[in-house]
Parts: sequence; structure tokens; C-alpha cells
Amino acid sequence: MLSPFELISLLLVLTAAFGWMNTRLIGLPDTVGLLAMGLAASVLLLVADLLFPDTPLYESLTGIIRQVDFQRTVLDGMLAFLLFAGALHVDISALRDRAWVVGCMATLGVLISTLIVGFGFWFLAGLAGVALPLTWAFVFGALISPTDPVAVLSTLKAVRVPQSLELDMTGESLFNDGVGIVAFTIAMAFAVGAGEEAAGLGEVVELLLHEAAGGMLLGLAAGYAAYAAMKQIDNYPIEVLISLALVTGTYAVAARLGMSGPLAMVVAGLLIGNRAPGHAISDLTKRYLFGFWTLVDEILNAILFLLIGLEVLVLRSETLLGWLPVAAVLLVLAARFVSVALSVSAMARWKRFVRGTIPVLTWGGLRGGISVALALSIPEVAEKSTILAATYTVVVFTILVQGLSLRPLVGRTVR
Repeated sequence: MLSPFELISLLLVLTAAFGWMNTRLIGLPDTVGLLAMGLAASVLLLVADLLFPDTPLYESLTGIIRQVDFQRTVLDGMLAFLLFAGALHVDISALRDRAWVVGCMATLGVLISTLIVGFGFWFLAGLAGVALPLTWAFVFGALISPTDPVAVLSTLKAVRVPQSLELDMTGESLFNDGVGIVAFTIAMAFAVGAGEEAAGLGEVVELLLHEAAGGMLLGLAAGYAAYAAMKQIDNYPIEVLISLALVTGTYAVAARLGMSGPLAMVVAGLLIGNRAPGHAISDLTKRYLFGFWTLVDEILNAILFLLIGLEVLVLRSETLLGWLPVAAVLLVLAARFVSVALSVSAMARWKRFVRGTIPVLTWGGLRGGISVALALSIPEVAEKSTILAATYTVVVFTILVQGLSLRPLVGRTVR
């Protein structure tokens, strides 16, 4: 067993070493390169274990990876910092013009995709001879339907798209996680309760309002308090510290109150990023504040994507090798296309969309660590291994294949 300090040290050393190798020898985008190298290292270890089963290296390294609680590391740790850092750089005045589009895709789009994936995965599991109740299929649909803000924002740094399309992708990924987590919570209630103790319609609406609306109001109140505190001083170390306190304190309070921490972080980040410069902080503070959060974003992104690649070591290989996880990739893509097409069609009479919006939003709907973390949070039931294998396969495909091919797709379709 490694101590927490030793575990963090090992992750940082691996991230730095793989990052250097990628930059020096391979040249992939940083996050994609780290995921690919982590995945390649995991596969090599699996092959080595098959060829040399008496070697203790595989068991030792797998034991170390198991010490990393991926679910808590992502949902209760990294996510708060990554969402705040991502929202900090979004122009809210431009986003306001696309608010209805973003809202439609982040709510209607997620719900449509959840329904399509839920029914489709249940049907495919039946064809594969896997006993998967419909309620658990909807759990998979809920956790895999929202696009991942970390993966999307990381990819957009390397792909140039028109501003309106970039805002649609960014805004949707920032806000749909709150909706997705609420949908996942409701689906889990039905799955675990087998429909007997699950919440009624009124309780579902109450949960949605409490978690989603409550999270946004909490983020607004906490963000304004931090903004007011920054406005009264001119001391960049303390103002950066205030931003750190805002993120950690607000996310912790949201968890205690049962509100959406991700939505709270997005709202707080938008408020500080757009209101503080020019009103509450000096140019010097702005340079340090934004530079600090950019660096936090890059470092945590690198560690997270490496962890996604290494996570294959703790998955059951027999569930990954079946055809059901591969079919899940095609199902999720089809559901994404339908949800995007319906959302864009519903808003087309009021808002203008650039040519190629539907294929780019479909192919650019990347999934990431949040989906894996939600899958890992499922109780130890028989259905967990099937859902986890499908989730991991979809996440790796979207990041490696869709993420790397998004730029040529944009070049061919967007006008």
C-alpha cells in the first residue's frame, strides 16, 4: 500500500514522463497523447500477464491503480477545479446570445439521447444474451448521454471552429453535466428500487429543481460574494486564494445540501471570469488569476486523461472483448445524431446555425472521465461490469477517434 503522498507522486511522475515522451516523440495533443500512452501501457501489461502469468508486476501495478478511487477523485475533486477553470474563460455576453440553443441541447438533447440509448442498449444486451433490465439500461443512457466538458474544452483548444458553433459546444458541455447527473440519480433510484420505491413524478421534479436550480443559485451567490471580496482589495495572492476558497467551499457546500456542484462551479466561473476583470481586479491580478487557473486546468487534465488510460487495468477484460461494448459506440453515436438534429431543428427558426453544425456537434460530442466515474459509482450489482465496459469503450473511442478526427471534419463540413 502506498501512502497518499507516494500515490500522488507516482501519478505526477508518470504524467510528466508520458507527457515528455508524447511531446518529444509522438506529437499528439497533450490530453489525447496521455490517454493513448496510458492505454498502451495498460494493454502491454495485460499482454505480458497473459504471456508470463507468474510475473508479479501486473498484480503489483494493478493494486496501485486500484488505490486510486477514480470516482471520488473525479466527482469529488478534479471536477470542481476543471469546471470552474473552463467557465472562467467563456465570454458570457456571446454565450447569452446562444442561451436558448445551449439550454435546448443541454436538457432536451440529453433526455432524448438517454431514452434512445436506454431502449437501444437494453435491446442489444438481449441479443448478446446479457441479462440487463431496462432500468439499468437507462442508467447507462443517463451517464453516457451528456458530453464531457473536460474532453470537449480540451479538444477545442486544438480545433478552430466558428464562434457560434464553439459556444454551442462549450455551453452544452458545461451545463449538460448537471442535467445528466440528475437524470443518472433518478435512473439509479428506479434501478435500485426496481420500480417499487422509486420517486414519483412530483418528487422527480422537486429533485431536478433542488439540485439543478439550487446549484446555479448557490454558484451565483458564492461567486458574487467572492467578486465583492476581490473588489475591496488589490492583492493578487489573496485574490487567487479567494478564488480557490470559492471553488472548494462552494463545491463542498453543494454536496452537503444535495445541490449540483458542477452547475454551481459553472455559474461561479462565468461570474468571476466576466465580471471581475475591469470591475474588481487589476490587470496584474487578472494575469495571475487567469494564468493560475489555466495551469491548474492543464495539469489536472493531463492527470485525468492518463488515469482514464490506466483504468483499463482494473476492468474485467472478458466484458471489454465482447461485441456489446463496440455496438454501444454505434448506438451512442446514433443517439447523439438524433438528439442534435432534433435540437437544432427545433431552434433553427429562431437562431442561425453555420453549415455543418449537426455533423460537427454529433462527432464532437466527446465523453470523458465523468461518465467513467458515474459508472464506477454504481453499486456492486451484476449489471455493473456490462455498463462499465460499455462506458469505457465509448469514452476511449470518442476521445481517441472522434477527438483526433474532428479537425478534418470541421475543415470539410463547416462553412
